[in-house]
Amino acid sequence: MGISASAVLVELNVSNWGASKLDRNVTDAVNANHNATRDASKVYKNLVAGSTLCADIAKYAARIRLYHNEMTLPWANKGARLLPVKLMLEYKQHVNNMRVTYDGMCNNFYTQYNTIVANAQANLQGMFKADDYPTLDEVKEKFGFSIVFSPLPETGDFRLDVANDDLKELQESYEADFNNRLADAVRTPWDKLHKELLSLSTKLHDEEGAETKKRYHDSLIDNPQELCRLLTHLNVTNDPKLEEARRDLERALIGVDIEDIKEYEHVRSDVKSKVDAIIEKFDW
Repeated sequence: MGISASAVLVELNVSNWGASKLDRNVTDAVNANHNATRDASKVYKNLVAGSTLCADIAKYAARIRLYHNEMTLPWANKGARLLPVKLMLEYKQHVNNMRVTYDGMCNNFYTQYNTIVANAQANLQGMFKADDYPTLDEVKEKFGFSIVFSPLPETGDFRLDVANDDLKELQESYEADFNNRLADAVRTPWDKLHKELLSLSTKLHDEEGAETKKRYHDSLIDNPQELCRLLTHLNVTNDPKLEEARRDLERALIGVDIEDIKEYEHVRSDVKSKVDAIIEKFDW
């Protein structure tokens, strides 16, 4: 089965207002007070000082982008990423839910915008300038959420009136670029797995004579288990070696309880040995 049948392209764009602006007067004053040159520092003022709503939206937008990146594979330098078809339903449901939350946060900000500006004037005092603030309609244009799915073509379809040699060069260039992008996409699950294994091995290492006892969290087991689940879908080329490595990690964690990890050195040592064996087994 070709790659175009096992994955689609998805482009997610989430935009939000930074709500900050360079204050040149304060910048000049700070630099002058410290006998510094004019380019020594820059002072940016928070246009919504006294409110966290805009910052909360920015943080949530970052969460959405992080989820998008975790569920997809790299494809273009910017823009579209590769989404395995097996993850498409889960991805769409989760992103749609996040979009509802994001839109609700934005609408709450729009409703309170005039009050936020009034409070900012009280907080900024001499730094406040009414001209710094866009209208509510202009503010709404600074926030956005869009998602586009598109099929992934496997071969170039150039319907151009050009010489055969030129057409062949275009096709070869497209195929080379396609193969390079596919190689990057295939490499990513291996890198994710390798990073998780190295992290596990490091955290499970007990230093001899250490006075401070390490703290272990549920994520120590939950994160690699979730990665094992995702890798069954991110393996879009059905690489048998990747599946073998994934299953090895999955088996290494069967029956492992975080409370036993915290309490017993021999449990930590046993899991670490299995993890290290996986690291040694494959050519990363």
